[in-house]
Amino acid sequence: MRASTDRVLTTHVGSLQTRKHIDGTPISDAEMKAEVIGIIGVQKEIGVDFINEGELTKSGIWTSYVHERFGGFERQDPDPAAPALPPSQDWLDFAQYYKENVRLPARATGEWVATGPAKYLGESQLKREISYLLDGLGDTPRADAFLTSTAPGSLEVGRRNEYYESQDDFLQAIADTIAVEYEAIARTGVAVQVDDAWLAAMWDRIGLEMGLDSYRNYWLRRVEVLNYALRNVPEEQVRYHLCWGSWPGPHSRDIPLRDIVDLMLKVRARMYLFEAANGRHEHEWAVWRDVKLPDDKILAPGIVSHCTPVVEHPELVAERILRFADIVGRERVVASTDCGLGVRTHPQVAEAKLRSLVEGAALASRKLWSRK
Repeated sequence: MRASTDRVLTTHVGSLQTRKHIDGTPISDAEMKAEVIGIIGVQKEIGVDFINEGELTKSGIWTSYVHERFGGFERQDPDPAAPALPPSQDWLDFAQYYKENVRLPARATGEWVATGPAKYLGESQLKREISYLLDGLGDTPRADAFLTSTAPGSLEVGRRNEYYESQDDFLQAIADTIAVEYEAIARTGVAVQVDDAWLAAMWDRIGLEMGLDSYRNYWLRRVEVLNYALRNVPEEQVRYHLCWGSWPGPHSRDIPLRDIVDLMLKVRARMYLFEAANGRHEHEWAVWRDVKLPDDKILAPGIVSHCTPVVEHPELVAERILRFADIVGRERVVASTDCGLGVRTHPQVAEAKLRSLVEGAALASRKLWSRK
C-alpha cells in the first residue's frame, strides 16, 4: 500500500451506488458485473487512487451481507419485550427527531442466533465479488484496489449466542469465520478493508453505563480478536475503517476520538480511515498533535462527508488535508471520505464529492510540495 510520496493520494470508504443499483430492482449477474465495472470506471475517470467495486454485490450494507455467508446461525423473530441491547442514548435524547425524520429498525440486534458451530459459507459470493473487481481494474495495480469486510466486534452485535460456552468463545468463533474472508481477499493482492462502526457506536448503548475504563477494556479485547483474525494477512494490505455508526442524526453522544485513538492504533493495519469532516468530529484533527503516529502508518481521514448533500469546495478539501499533513507529514496522509457515500448520498452527489476530493488533494499537493 503506497504512501503519498509525490502528491496527496485519495480514496473512499467503500460504499457507492449506481443509478440502476439504487432503485433496488433485481438484476442479473451480467448486469451486476456491468454495474461494478462501470462504478470502477467512474472512480478511475475521476482520478481516485485507491478504488473498489462500490460494494455493489453487498448492496452497500456492511454487516447484513454476511448473513448468507455465515453458517451456524438461525434467524429468529425479534422479541420486543427482551431487546438484546439498550437503545442508543442519542436516539432517546432526540426521540422526536428520530420518530419524525429517520426510519430506524424496530430492533437492530438479536435476530441471528448461534445454534451450532460458526462456519464460512460465502466462498461463491466472495469469488464473484473478487472476479468483478479484478475484471474492472484494467491497468490499475491490484495494490491500489481494496475490498471491504467487517470486524468481529461489529459482527458480534446483532448476533446472540446459544451455542458457545462463553461470549468470548463466541467472539473467537466469529473471528475464525470471518478470517476466511480476510485471507481470501488478501491472496488476490488487493487490500482488505475492515469496517468497524459498531465498536464506537456501542459507547452510547453500553459504554456510558460501563464507564470509560471498562469500555476501553471491552474495546481492547475486540481489537485483540481482530488482530487474531488478521494474523495471516500482511499488515501492509490492511485498511481499518472506524466510524461512529454513521446513521443520520445528531450524534451528540459519540465517544471522543481522544478517548480511543490509542486503541485504534493497536489494530495491525497500514492505513486508518476515520471520520474527520462532519460537524461532530472535524475538530478532532487536533488530537494528532498529541498522538505519536507510528512511522509505518498512514492516516486516511474523512475530508468530505456523507452526512450532507453539500459538495465541499476544493479549497476546503485542501485546507482539511493540510491540517493533517502539517502534523504527521504529507507522505502519511491519504484523503478519504467520512463513511460510505453509497447508502446515504445520491450517486450524482457522491460523484461530485469525489471530484471535489481529488481536486482539493491536487490543490493541497501543490502547496505541500512547493514548500522549501
